[in-house]
Amino acid sequence: MAEEKGVVDEVSGWLRVYDDGSVDRTWVGPPEAKFMVDPVQPHENFVDGVAVRDVDPLSGPSVRIYMPEPRSEDESGDYKLPIVLHFHGGGFCISQPDWFLYYTVYSKLARLGRVIVVSVYLRLAPENRLPAAIDDGYGALLWLTSLARTQTYDPWLSNKADFKRVFLIGDSSGANLVHEVAFQGDKTDLNPLKLVGLIPIHPGIARSTRSKSELEMPQTAFLTLDMVDQFLGLALPIRGTKDDPIICPMDRDAPPVSRVRLPPIMYCVADKDLFIDTQMEWYEALKKEGESAELYESHNMSHSFYLNYLGVKLDDNAKIQFEKLFDKIIDFIKRH
Repeated sequence: MAEEKGVVDEVSGWLRVYDDGSVDRTWVGPPEAKFMVDPVQPHENFVDGVAVRDVDPLSGPSVRIYMPEPRSEDESGDYKLPIVLHFHGGGFCISQPDWFLYYTVYSKLARLGRVIVVSVYLRLAPENRLPAAIDDGYGALLWLTSLARTQTYDPWLSNKADFKRVFLIGDSSGANLVHEVAFQGDKTDLNPLKLVGLIPIHPGIARSTRSKSELEMPQTAFLTLDMVDQFLGLALPIRGTKDDPIICPMDRDAPPVSRVRLPPIMYCVADKDLFIDTQMEWYEALKKEGESAELYESHNMSHSFYLNYLGVKLDDNAKIQFEKLFDKIIDFIKRH
């Protein structure tokens, strides 16, 4: 009889780590919410104005591509669509680009924003601790660069993408990757590809010591203090702390922002986010260094509220704030 595996670590409702090193991410939360984490199969035909492909490049991580349906004005041979390179959240430990909650948001962005969204299948911790996710995000950027240089080919991107208008966008921990990948990109010759904008949404910026907002803001099913500590304990390098520059880019030991040239930033926060104090600390550090960063705040909203399909559907204010947020994101893309 096989010996039963023992649980050595657990993030309630999200994952269990066993003594043999295996990880179980089977959903055990409320059954009525399970559909939000169910995978949506790719479809190369247009559904609600968007087609979806999963691609496994030889020279980079796997990605999911969202292509908006052509319009009559798109038919000219020289019409190209901007690329939005997306990094999903999940505390570096959970979630996938094919989850329903990401599909609904990023198919909407592709359709309404008239952009091609490329969402990266990031390696997850604890099997792949940081900087694995950063390497994957940067690897995806290098793959796009190889396409821009016609060194490789993709039937959608090579023909329809404007590689001179590439944006980085990320949710929560994925917003941290926006900064990290942009830093890597600044050190690299990406020509003819051009990074023209960064859109970090509700970044997971923190310190080892609790901030005032962490102690006072309401916790939600999407984010609790215990969840933050557990995910980061599994994701950071062994013996790493929340003062690591990936989590705390404004720490005195972090590389100074002045060493890099970042493109314009649309910095998105929510005023009821547990991380709002440390998020604003990083925003002020960016502004102090002269970075072009515009702030957009969602009112009376918590961390990653726009990904909560049920919450947005059932709460009128959440729906209004969701629409305003994405109107601002689309406007930012159009202006750059």
